[in-house]
Amino acid sequence: MKIKYTRHAEKKFADLRIFGIFVTKSKISDTIKKPKYRSLDNGNSIIAAGFDKRHNLRVVYKQQRGDIIVITFYIYRKGRYGEN
Repeated sequence: MKIKYTRHAEKKFADLRIFGIFVTKSKISDTIKKPKYRSLDNGNSIIAAGFDKRHNLRVVYKQQRGDIIVITFYIYRKGRYGEN
């Protein structure tokens, strides 16, 4: 299983860095391998896991020909989507 990123997802790393939020590909990979929350929306998998004490990391991806294509990811405050 190989993890690939859309151009949008690649740009998100730099965009979040501007605000002092440092998300790594390793953290995305860990979230994909061991999600704490999981759901589906329009054929896309949405998963989340803890990012820090107050925030979670949510990753939206799809599977294509055995690869995982990360569409986007974002940080949100715990409890925002009913997830702790």
